[in-house]
Amino acid sequence: QVQLVESGGGLVQAGGSLRLSCAASGRTFSSSIKGWFRQAPGKEREFVAAIIWGGPTDYSDSVKGRFAISRDDAKNTVYLQMNSLKPEDTAVYYCASTGPEYRGRYRLEYAYQYWGQGTQVTVSS
Repeated sequence: QVQLVESGGGLVQAGGSLRLSCAASGRTFSSSIKGWFRQAPGKEREFVAAIIWGGPTDYSDSVKGRFAISRDDAKNTVYLQMNSLKPEDTAVYYCASTGPEYRGRYRLEYAYQYWGQGTQVTVSS
C-alpha cells in the first residue's frame, strides 16, 4: 500500500503563488506516474498535471505555463508549484500515484491506484 498526504494549500490572492507537496509512504515506486487533480465545487475532478518517472511532464491547458510539477524520489515527495493563481483555480487538490511501471493513459482518474485526501486551495479576487 501507498499512503499519500498533501500539504501546502491555503488562501491566496489572485496573482499569488502556492507550492503543494505530496509525501508518499509505504510501498512507494519511483517507476510510477505521479499526478495532481483538482475538484472545484459543483464540478467533476479534473486532471491538472503529471510527471513520469525519468522526468517528462504534462499539464492541462488551463494551467500550462503557470504550474510546474516536480518530484524528488529520494524524499518520496511530489510538488506542484502554482504561480499566477486565478480565482478559477480554487479547488481541492489531490495527488495521486499509479502502480509501478504504469504506461497507460495518465490523464484519467482510473490510471491511479492511490490518492491523497486533498488540500484546499482558495484564490480570492
